[in-house]
Amino acid sequence: MPKNRINNPVCHFDIRPVSPFIKENLSQDSEQFFYIWLMVQALYNPFKTFEFSDQFCFLTGAKLHAVDEQISVFPCWLMQRYELEDKPFKLLDESITSYNQLKIPCATDVADKGIEPLEESIQLAFMEGYQAVKKMPSITLFQWMAKLVYGVIFNEIRIGIRQQKTAGEQFTISQSLVHKFTNLHLMLQSLIRPVEFEGNLPWTIHVVPVSHSADLFSYRDEVNTLTFCLRMNDFGIIACLQDNGANKIYHQDLLDKIKDAPLHPIQFEELCGRFFYSNYLFNRLPEYTIMPTEHVTYIDAMPLQGISNKPLFDSWQTKTYGQVLANFWKAWNILLFDIIKDPDKPMSFLLDEKGEFKPSSTIEIPS
Repeated sequence: MPKNRINNPVCHFDIRPVSPFIKENLSQDSEQFFYIWLMVQALYNPFKTFEFSDQFCFLTGAKLHAVDEQISVFPCWLMQRYELEDKPFKLLDESITSYNQLKIPCATDVADKGIEPLEESIQLAFMEGYQAVKKMPSITLFQWMAKLVYGVIFNEIRIGIRQQKTAGEQFTISQSLVHKFTNLHLMLQSLIRPVEFEGNLPWTIHVVPVSHSADLFSYRDEVNTLTFCLRMNDFGIIACLQDNGANKIYHQDLLDKIKDAPLHPIQFEELCGRFFYSNYLFNRLPEYTIMPTEHVTYIDAMPLQGISNKPLFDSWQTKTYGQVLANFWKAWNILLFDIIKDPDKPMSFLLDEKGEFKPSSTIEIPS
């Protein structure tokens, strides 16, 4: 499905050595030393050596000293709220694990000073609901979603490396995915070091109110395109984590019609299907200029148009979109045949025959 789009990444990682003084004092439980150490550390790129073992911190590459230096990909508060711990989680190789078995190695300092404060602010807002989530800084939502998606990626790659090693083969992955994952990991390091995003933000994040979902939780990601959606409480989030805002512009007319109206769950799933499919059609591999300085790292998104006159998105194909939508509407047993019965006007619960938004109170689900 997703296409491989290979380009030369524009990422320049700082290679300044670590001060022996800071190395000597790093073991002290001192926030001051922790952040000084981070500032002189090179930006960590695990894809240079494909280091995905449990011996090194996923975010800094620091050598770990205990087997219990790890965190859950899905936070404990979320798993407990929706009793997800033992529920199945399907991986790309079709194997099944559980939510609580998805873990990543993480240094204690990183967990205490980076991950935990993030989880506390997210938990507070997510438990309160839509109005609180809507007010959250975009960077905070990005960091949390990127941590989840990268955590899944980390586990997928680790499994792939083990399987290839068992088969006596070398692990391979497309250069376009390495490019995307490297940039995602780099941006995620904003959790533990000062980072400023110049110009366009690298992501699209859209939060909507969703009715009738107080006790339901749903999560989807597409790691090849770095697309994410989540529904819980009274809200839903859709994110394209590396599109420089292109997908939001692509769907702006629809979003303007919806405004802040609450969506029925089937409407939210349709909106997710539209974003997942459009991000599949997105045919650019975003490039970023990375400028590490003594006090802050600047990330500047380069223009998506570049030297090509080609549109940013490939042509929308109704049948393919219908297949995507059928997957999102499985809970309502709506089939592809019904969705694309009229190829010029595929089934929609978001828009009526005149192309106007349907209020959630008017939605009737076909039996």
